[in-house]
Amino acid sequence: MAMNNRIPLLLVLFVLFVPPALGAAPQSHERLREAALTYAQTQSQSLPGKVSIQIGEIDSRTVLRACAALEAFTPSGSQMIGKTSIGVRCNEQPGWTLFVQATIRVTATLLVANRPLSQNTVLGENDFSLQSGELGQPGILTDPAQAVGKTLKFGIGAGQVLRQDMLRLPFVVTQNQTVEVRVHGSGFAVRASGQALNNAAEGQNVQVRMASGQVVNGTAGKDGSVDVRP
Repeated sequence: MAMNNRIPLLLVLFVLFVPPALGAAPQSHERLREAALTYAQTQSQSLPGKVSIQIGEIDSRTVLRACAALEAFTPSGSQMIGKTSIGVRCNEQPGWTLFVQATIRVTATLLVANRPLSQNTVLGENDFSLQSGELGQPGILTDPAQAVGKTLKFGIGAGQVLRQDMLRLPFVVTQNQTVEVRVHGSGFAVRASGQALNNAAEGQNVQVRMASGQVVNGTAGKDGSVDVRP
């Protein structure tokens, strides 16, 4: 499930040649790798499970001016999981930038569907089992609390690993439902009925057509009512 690195190949392979000043020692490759490793360790602290990080070797032909102000960063399009790249730049003048290859493996407990599950299934603990596996991309669920009570956006097969983008919160308001609209203002509160124009989970936006024909925007409450701020 490892995600391919999205950094363009030519960019990854690009080596910036910045010769050191006469008599000065060049930038240590080991120091660059250490900077990339420290950055990856910090960025992966929030990942669940056991994290393993490998930093690739730097081409021995790469010669850079020694720099006391190194900064590691995540290049655009990279993610701190699977095969990726970590940028290291010199914040002194003249500066330079180098991209270091890295592999970040995360072993965690995954949620796996026990059987085929249809669209709009509200998940319970019996719908999935826990299996140890490698996280190959962000968004894979690792805690039953992330899935129980959520609704499938689409059907999935048996053995499929559950991801955040497969699930949604259950709707508390459904399209065409008659809902109570509560308007709150400074020193006043008004209640009326209207027709919901869209589905919404708790906390999501709802458009409601009132009896007058006016359409108002509000927020779906846990009880299915809609709160509107004037």
